[in-house]
Amino acid sequence: MDLVKMDRIDRAWQRHPERFPEKILGDDELRVFKARAARDRSRGVRYLATRFAAKEAFSKAVGLGMRMPMWWTRMQTLNMKGGRPVVVLSGPLAQWYESHFGPAHVSLTDESEYGAAYVVVETRSEAAPHTNISGAQ
Repeated sequence: MDLVKMDRIDRAWQRHPERFPEKILGDDELRVFKARAARDRSRGVRYLATRFAAKEAFSKAVGLGMRMPMWWTRMQTLNMKGGRPVVVLSGPLAQWYESHFGPAHVSLTDESEYGAAYVVVETRSEAAPHTNISGAQ
């Protein structure tokens, strides 16, 4: 679980309008962010805040914190067609994760002052196949 203040994320984005989103968001998240922020700045802040919180919550759930192979852009929270958020991993993080854990589940929420994410990581069961959450097919 992670909780972040919207104004903290907004200040970081104001200080580094290009660098901050590019450091935090993966390529697919960045495309969504730019579209939302272009329509309404507050939607951009909410998107950044919830994705930041999801990455923090995920890093805690897997016990890595922000050290290799965990890195901001390697864990994305994307939405399926119906809106359900899903974890998508890439690079060395995807390979490491799949050798240690089963499916990951993420829930996001935001209000005017806070964004939050809750991540549940299932244990890996050798008997039951797990969902591939990497970006690779």
